Amino acid sequence: MKNDPHVSEGVRLQKVLSQAGIASRRAAEDMILAGRVSVDGVVVRKLGTRIDPEKQTLHVDGERVLTDSVKRTVLAFNKPVGVVSTMSDPEGRPCLSDYLSEYPERLYHVGRLDIDTSGLLLLTNDGELANRLTHPSYQVAKTYVARVHGEVKPGIRRKALRGVDLEDGHIQVDAFSVKDTYGEITTVEITVHEGRNRLVRRLMDELGFPVRELVRIQFGPVRLDRLQPGVLRRVKGDALSSLYNEVDL
Repeated sequence: MKNDPHVSEGVRLQKVLSQAGIASRRAAEDMILAGRVSVDGVVVRKLGTRIDPEKQTLHVDGERVLTDSVKRTVLAFNKPVGVVSTMSDPEGRPCLSDYLSEYPERLYHVGRLDIDTSGLLLLTNDGELANRLTHPSYQVAKTYVARVHGEVKPGIRRKALRGVDLEDGHIQVDAFSVKDTYGEITTVEITVHEGRNRLVRRLMDELGFPVRELVRIQFGPVRLDRLQPGVLRRVKGDALSSLYNEVDL
């Protein structure tokens, strides 16, 4: 079978590891012999093993290895306010495709941000990754910074962490902290693992603090950092591997 890690076709496993920057070929051989390498979930100890890096999954010490031959694209985008999280818009509003002229591959947006929310949005050509990142069973955490009117006292944090009942069900907050208060405006940081529509805004409404401004700063292991509004960057290296590991790919 072509997907059998012990077939004679394909590329030698130690060469794949070396080309992926994991280790030299000699060190990769030692890793294989030590049982640290698995292909499609099966530990491989045979040095002559050949694999198809475009179709088979490779892990070292339980961490996913992404090879250059697998042409996956994952982009981090700082979505500005006023841009809709779709590839086209019948009303002619700015949308995601307006920013993707340099990327000819078909890209999926991973979830959405409402038109009034800015910040981190992921896009990828890997449909399975997109599906898993948004599927409730994987509980991928998303972190937001919200600016609200008034002073958010400690009791509000305790209430949020206990959970709040919304019209479409209970919402459990993973983390809630007050970052600062300046005049009439308080900045809070909120982490949730759900992706329901306008969830953070509805949560803060229920707590009595309607959101004035909302920014998503993190999706799983990927952070917005200093990415400017309207700008894209490739997710790669450890961040990309961590993203795949987050959803068991």
